[in-house]
Amino acid sequence: MPVTFVEAKSENALPIHLVGEEGLERSGLAPAHLAWAEANGFLGQAERVVVLPGEGGQIAGAVLGTGNGRDPFALLQTGALATKLPAGDWYFANPPADPDHAAIGLALGGYSFTRYGRKQSPMLSLVVPQGADRARIARTVDGVYLARDLINTPASDMGPDALEAAVRSLAANHGADVSVILGDELLAKNFPMIHAVGRAAEQAPRLIDLSWGQQGAPKVTLVGKGVCFDTGGLDIKPASGMLLMKKDMGGAANVLGLASMIMAARLPVRLRVLIPAVENAIAGNAFRPGDVLQSRKGITVEIGNTDAEGRLVLADALSLADEETPQMLIDMATLTGAARVALGPDLPPFYTDDDAFADELASLSRAVADPVWRMPLWKPYSAKLFSRIADMNNVTSDGFAGSVTAALFLKRFVEKAQTWAHFDVFGWSPVDRPHCPIGGEAQAIRALDRLLAQRYA
Repeated sequence: MPVTFVEAKSENALPIHLVGEEGLERSGLAPAHLAWAEANGFLGQAERVVVLPGEGGQIAGAVLGTGNGRDPFALLQTGALATKLPAGDWYFANPPADPDHAAIGLALGGYSFTRYGRKQSPMLSLVVPQGADRARIARTVDGVYLARDLINTPASDMGPDALEAAVRSLAANHGADVSVILGDELLAKNFPMIHAVGRAAEQAPRLIDLSWGQQGAPKVTLVGKGVCFDTGGLDIKPASGMLLMKKDMGGAANVLGLASMIMAARLPVRLRVLIPAVENAIAGNAFRPGDVLQSRKGITVEIGNTDAEGRLVLADALSLADEETPQMLIDMATLTGAARVALGPDLPPFYTDDDAFADELASLSRAVADPVWRMPLWKPYSAKLFSRIADMNNVTSDGFAGSVTAALFLKRFVEKAQTWAHFDVFGWSPVDRPHCPIGGEAQAIRALDRLLAQRYA
């Protein structure tokens, strides 16, 4: 991590002044620094950083514009400091409104994916703001970094084998147990749709099952779509549609990031993480448009499009999860382009029948600058999944409400869970922002972590 946190201010530590719009005159800056900031056009604009000069050409500190606070990611705009400050020791001269997120934002903004040689951001040392929870900061940053690293890794190095290895590594760090159902064993143990989607790939499909926590504790189960690359299958995507398909395991990456936070916090829950890990490849044994697949739940599914494969593998995993009646069942998936058309890349939709859960999550998502938006499980649209030869189709014929109908498809496989929620995440930041560079991104997991801690801690 290019940002380290320390408890005490060193002799060489430099101040960071947080200044909002129209607050420069009240910032307490020395007259010379005030004049320098004004000469550089600094007016407290969000994310703007100006380094302040000292005697003899030295640096005397910096100012960070905090804007007007209306940006949904305002709590994390300290991330701009990670790439705009020179390396060295720093501290906040005036206390941040939210000390935890001031530190979290800075650390998230300093993320670099360096596996293949990309240069890291400058190494910064920050004095932990007064009142901040250092343990919470560390586990939050670790969880987000894990999700980003997994998504950013190309499929050549993040196939089903490597994804399983990542789960085993996380489990070893926290004393969790892992079991895997691999290849044709999926058929013997009744996971036919996971097998069908992944059987054409060189690396065998599998269902990865992590468990952690005390028996008898509230059951929290996370299910993540682990499609390590998606060609679209026989309904093949165009070349442009495959460019980002290394991120089609973003649901798995996100639930693993969330699981990391839960286990690091020692939350008193019985955690289970289920990841159907496959590659949707093309070969002579690939599943076909028009095929009818059996599911674990017994529902038959006609394949209207092989590029709607994520819901198929999730359905078998959700069926297994639902069988033990968890208190909370959450699935995350990079499932539909329709979600991006509706809400764009920054705002993942979620679906649930639990109004109390939805209200609580919406409030907490704002509190931690991790925005989500509830979308309707509009039951009349279930009819769009009609099949003349099977119980249902995996796609609709008219193309409308694609994210809604995908959620309704998944809902057919969940009956017993006390609370179920489906998150249709993008898992990617298409532009550089203060708290994240272009690339893989964790979405909704910081809000979910806060909700779970509030309910079960």
